[in-house]
Amino acid sequence: MSANKSELYRDLAKQLAALLAGESDLTANAANTAALIYHSLPDLNWVGFYFRNGAELVLGPFQGKPACARIPLGRGVCGTAAARGATVTVPDVHDFPGHIACDPDSRSELVVPLIEDRTIIGVLDLDSPLVARFDEVDREGCERLAMLFVDHHRRFQR
Repeated sequence: MSANKSELYRDLAKQLAALLAGESDLTANAANTAALIYHSLPDLNWVGFYFRNGAELVLGPFQGKPACARIPLGRGVCGTAAARGATVTVPDVHDFPGHIACDPDSRSELVVPLIEDRTIIGVLDLDSPLVARFDEVDREGCERLAMLFVDHHRRFQR
């Protein structure tokens, strides 16, 4: 399964690079990235972006049910990943202190910080209704997708 999942993430990275090619708009690229991940990976109920605005994260493009619009840095899984500047994988969100329940059906979560020039510009957030849905292959694969997204954004900012 891990080999197949690793191959899936390699294919997703190629598809994402093609989707991003030539487009400079952050919102359009975030929307396509969220849609690609949501419709390509199994057992997800939410995929999206939160972008940093001062001391909080503000909801960006996503796929899934309506979500929390603002999350303070350091709060919940998204705010924790942003504050730490490191990916956070939570096997069961009910066991995560301070979890913000936007969708009661979510049980596990993977949040990757978006780091541009040593600055947190946001997070990529994936939720699943399954406990322990995300493993090391998912973490590595999603970090690669997030890096592609940020690197593309950086090129258009210069």
